[in-house]
Amino acid sequence: MLVLLPPSEGKAPGAAGAPLDTGALSLPGLTAARETVLGELTELCAADETKAQEVLGLSDGLKGEIAKNAGLRTAGTRPAGEIYTGVLYDALGLASLDAPARELAERSLLVFSGLWGAVRITDRIPSYRCSMGVKLPGLGALGAYWRAPMAEVLPAAAGTGLVLDLRSAAYATAWKPKGEVAGRTASVRVLQSKTVDGVEKRTVVSHFNKATKGRLVRDLLSAGRTPQGPAELVEALRDLGYAVEAEAPAKGGKPWALDVIVTEL
Repeated sequence: MLVLLPPSEGKAPGAAGAPLDTGALSLPGLTAARETVLGELTELCAADETKAQEVLGLSDGLKGEIAKNAGLRTAGTRPAGEIYTGVLYDALGLASLDAPARELAERSLLVFSGLWGAVRITDRIPSYRCSMGVKLPGLGALGAYWRAPMAEVLPAAAGTGLVLDLRSAAYATAWKPKGEVAGRTASVRVLQSKTVDGVEKRTVVSHFNKATKGRLVRDLLSAGRTPQGPAELVEALRDLGYAVEAEAPAKGGKPWALDVIVTEL
């Protein structure tokens, strides 16, 4: 099982640990592309604060992120699973998983990133600010930039089991599973169900979406469930108490679409 996660916009502070070594990160086929994005980002942030603020879409209150980006090559690092924070990662609760679940998380989770492409939760990275929607002056839109390197590397990383895609739209642009891999991919949407005047209404609510995805992954890991395909995933989630509606693709080589229906957090 490979679980594709979005990162968090906010990140934990860096640490006093060893500086970044891009060559030591997982998925070494992405190293050259990572170095290119890292070079563009650090150069931009070191050279022109005003332009960097505009390119990164930062408010005045977040201008400190620019200096942080400029110093990424020498900044201390910590495991990516500790860097990413926010609603999804709070619900996932990596730090409180028991040993078997943690081992499964380290094998299964892949966090997408505008800067790194994708990293495992054990990869040591500095705290940074660079979303997949950023357009760096020398590279253009990062979602488009990452497509070619990802297409070379991720099919092998997907192995032979389920690919559980929990990415937000911006991060899904960087890699679209194709062919046989797509056929064992399940894309999950979380819908909040409310009854208004006797009529059920379903909406996508960001907080419900992120928290439910984090809890869903935690429950799979804690139960030791590693579905081999979308149909097995539906069965596993229902066994774990989730209300799931699944739509198998009309023809092979296409991802499954799963809706997880929630009424409360």
